[in-house]
Amino acid sequence: MLKKILPAVSYIFHPIFISLYATLFYLFSNNSSFINNEKIFIVSQVAIITVLVPMLFFFVLKSTKMISSYKVPTASERKIPLVIHCFLLILILKKTITIERYAELHFFMLGALTSTLIALILAFFKRRVSLHMIGISGLTIFVIGLNLHDQISYTIAIALLVLMNGIIASSRLAIGDHSERQLILGSLIGALPQMLLLYLWL
Repeated sequence: MLKKILPAVSYIFHPIFISLYATLFYLFSNNSSFINNEKIFIVSQVAIITVLVPMLFFFVLKSTKMISSYKVPTASERKIPLVIHCFLLILILKKTITIERYAELHFFMLGALTSTLIALILAFFKRRVSLHMIGISGLTIFVIGLNLHDQISYTIAIALLVLMNGIIASSRLAIGDHSERQLILGSLIGALPQMLLLYLWL
């Protein structure tokens, strides 16, 4: 049973979905003042740019044998997907999640871009880090920041995210995709940019 649950957790919290999860939480949180049509429009754009488009690129890269599998197991194979992800995040920051309208979410995306750039630089030095941990740790800090900013208790959400950090780390170890060092480094790369950017929007 555990062998089936852990891979499922890795898929549910795949890095490709993290920006969408952050957007959903931000727009549909208790303190959200956005109208439903706007929420649907923004969620749709984020889903297309950060989920559907990367999936299409992964399919092309796999079909052309530029990556050996969708897990992109080697550091060299990660370069192109990470570069694509950087450009897509820049597109979102410039065209969709603007600082004037969605300041908090804008800084989350900026933190995600920073973390992705760090992971890309490490890939050029043939170093792998856990992209799963980058994603979930960044999301956790973002929700903690919203908790402080909105003055509304998101205790349950934060507790679940902290728990998911542990479960995802355990799943990556159990599957054998990462070492403890890569998991810890991934957590730091995901969390620190978000923590530093908190000072700009809290």
